[in-house]
Amino acid sequence: MRSLCRSKWALTLLIVATSSFAHVGSPNVYFDGNAGPYHLLLTVSPPPMIPGVAEVRTRVVSERVDGIRIAPVYVNGKDQGLPPSSDPMQSSEGDPRSFTGRVWLMESGAWEIRVEVVGARGVGKLAVPVPAYARRTLPMQRSLGALLFALMLVLSVGIVSIAGAAAREGVLSPASSSSAANIRRGRIAMAVAAALVVAILALGNWWWNVQAAELKQNVLYNPPPLRTAFDGTDHLTLQIEEDFWHKTRKDQWSMSLIPDHGHLMHLFLLRIPAMDRFYHLHPQQVNDASFSVKLPALPSGDYKIFADIVRGTGFPETMVSEINLPDITAGLLSNDDSGVSASTFDSPVQTTTVSPLPDGGRIIWEQVGPALKARQTSWFRFRVEDAQHNAATDLEQYMGMAGHAEFVKSDMSVFAHIHPAGSVPMASLMIAQKDYALTMNHSGTHMVPAEISFPYGFPQPGDYRLFVQVKRNGQIETGVFDAHVGS
Repeated sequence: MRSLCRSKWALTLLIVATSSFAHVGSPNVYFDGNAGPYHLLLTVSPPPMIPGVAEVRTRVVSERVDGIRIAPVYVNGKDQGLPPSSDPMQSSEGDPRSFTGRVWLMESGAWEIRVEVVGARGVGKLAVPVPAYARRTLPMQRSLGALLFALMLVLSVGIVSIAGAAAREGVLSPASSSSAANIRRGRIAMAVAAALVVAILALGNWWWNVQAAELKQNVLYNPPPLRTAFDGTDHLTLQIEEDFWHKTRKDQWSMSLIPDHGHLMHLFLLRIPAMDRFYHLHPQQVNDASFSVKLPALPSGDYKIFADIVRGTGFPETMVSEINLPDITAGLLSNDDSGVSASTFDSPVQTTTVSPLPDGGRIIWEQVGPALKARQTSWFRFRVEDAQHNAATDLEQYMGMAGHAEFVKSDMSVFAHIHPAGSVPMASLMIAQKDYALTMNHSGTHMVPAEISFPYGFPQPGDYRLFVQVKRNGQIETGVFDAHVGS
């Protein structure tokens, strides 16, 4: 009975690795953009189980509005063209520019939250992509677990008692006393009944474990396995495997990949545990599930691998692996590839706000507030300066964005690739906007300001290293910052 109770309790508290769209351990969606004339900052918290309720929080940055309505649409479902009726978001009593709302997400896969803003400047529309999948089972309430365990004990004791009484007194005439033989027969019956109850509970425990294993395999999401191979010189091969979760969902969405920022895969190599070498590379596709990349010069060591891809429906994934590499001395960075050498990461850390650049310039983290806290959405603002500590005037767009940032927790449980528009991949955003009959302009010809911001919220307390990448006069430069995040 205790074994069954422990197994059930362990299942209810089971939490798998929380890999999220283009992220690891950072399930929330952050978006900074415009709904027509209105500038919004959105945070979407997908449900941990599917079906489930997603929490949507919106901050109107530009001006006050009269109201906001939201509706969920399944991108790769039969009801894509038939969105449900939108629901109004509730404004905050203390802040009329802040709104909260809730929407149901009924299937695993790529969703979009359609936003409609009404204000003095008319109606503005926006669609934000949101991946949804089951990440964990929901915990059972302790009171309910205790009640069920007590009922199981009462039922078990009752069954044994009834069996003993039936064998001992079932054949006695009224007012007769049990003989020694009857008492012995009753005890034997109680022992047999107890053995049967234990066997039934053991069988139930086995069934429960089987069901839990099937649940984890069939329902709870895991990123695709990533198999890596090094050729001994300078080429790294990456093979995307398919687990049961993906194989059983081929009929729900396309397994083909679409380019994000001009590349089918964004590969990040981080030497561990020092976190002192970081590379952002872009492998070439060999076939549908295989990629190859020529590595730049890098020192030997164990490297953590994060590989970002976007499915054809806009569903993004991050695959994780590790590899031990020898010294590579001949390779060069090319095109959009970049790398940086940093100091050894020592935990616990003090938050740093200045990162020098190789050309004498620097990147300043304009941190607001005395301390960082987990689960708080904010803008992470950075200012790029030249060697004279003036605002840099030579910034260019890097893969269509003003900059890229990667947030990595020291234990590798969190990895997030963020852009000034937020955590959503641009490929997914373009699909969502197109579905909502909206257009996007990514001409990439306008000037990039010296100040860049990234909307994000640390999902967990702990120590983090941040890599902020910008492009200046044709060269990609990376700033490195350390941060301690409180609870």
